[in-house]
Formats: sequence, C-alpha cells, structure tokens
Amino acid sequence: MKLSRRSFLKLTGTTAAAATLAGTGFRKAHASYEATRVDYAKEIPSVCTFCGVGCGVICHVRDEVIVSVEGDPDHPVNEGTLCSKGSAYSNLSYIFDEKGKPRPNPQRVTKPLYRGPGESDWEEKEWDEIMDMVAERIKKTRDENFEHRNENGDIVNRTNAISWLGSAFCTDEENYLFHKMARAMGVINMDHCARL
Repeated sequence: MKLSRRSFLKLTGTTAAAATLAGTGFRKAHASYEATRVDYAKEIPSVCTFCGVGCGVICHVRDEVIVSVEGDPDHPVNEGTLCSKGSAYSNLSYIFDEKGKPRPNPQRVTKPLYRGPGESDWEEKEWDEIMDMVAERIKKTRDENFEHRNENGDIVNRTNAISWLGSAFCTDEENYLFHKMARAMGVINMDHCARL
C-alpha cells in the first residue's frame, strides 16, 4: 500500500479520534464507572511555593490530603499551566501506593536533623532544642561582630557576619516578615534563592 503524506495524516487523525472516543465517551449509561482521585474532592485555590513566579494552582483535597493538583486557568501568571515541579506539588507530603491510596512520602523530612562538628551521622533533635541553638548562635555572632559606627564615625548599627537567604518556599508575607526581622538584627547581606 502506497501511503502519501495526506493519507498518513488522515489515518493518524482518524486513529487518534477513535482512541479518544473509545476512552472517554459513547459508553452505555449502565456501564461501570471508574472513580478518579478528584471525585468528591474539595477544590482549594492556592499559589505554588516552588519559586518566585507565583503560579496559581488548584488543589483537590479529600480527607485533609491533597490528592491532585492542576494549574489554575483563571490565574494571570500561568493561565493554567504548571512546570514539572508545580505538577508534582501534591507529592510534597503524600505519594500514592500501587492501589492508589495516599500515604506519607517516605523522603519527606519531618523532624530536625543535626550533625555536630566532625560528626558523620545525623541525629534527630526536638524543635525547641534546635530553635534555641539557632537563636543562641545568631545572638553570639551578632554580639561579637556588631558595628555601631563605621570608620568615618557615622552610625550604621549593622553586622557583616550574618547573611540572610530568603526562601521561595515561603509566601511573600512570610518573606516580608523575615526581611524585617533580619533588618532589625542589623543584617545587611540579603538575597533570595528565587531571584530571577
């Protein structure tokens, strides 16, 4: 059989249309219906937290678990599209087993891990202990390196020994508060991981 370009396109289009119709419609009304993960899920609009772009997402939540995520078509930034990280947004906390049931993601770190100087292994710590440790180290570093005046005698009230790196995983409001906190401590070295 001689196949021209036009015949090939016709055949491909017909095959694709037939496969689509067979998979989606023209089933009998009494045929069994296979439920999808988003059936009976509540739709909650949100913003993707992976980078500083701020794409809109619609989270499908059932039993307090995000079971699916799709781009928000009404959002002005991404207009319904998502990158590969945004598409996998629901896998941050939960993954699905072979039967399609959500279970906690085994790779998600849920407790603080600490590795002391010269140590090779990580050990789990309590949040209160880690927060106290961080606060003590920040205060010690700030106190030892704080400048009230520069070499010209001008009041500067700053420290060059601490830097601050903002997080694209936080909301704009959280980053705003972190920025104010860092400025209040006299930190002048600031940057952001999602600076585009």
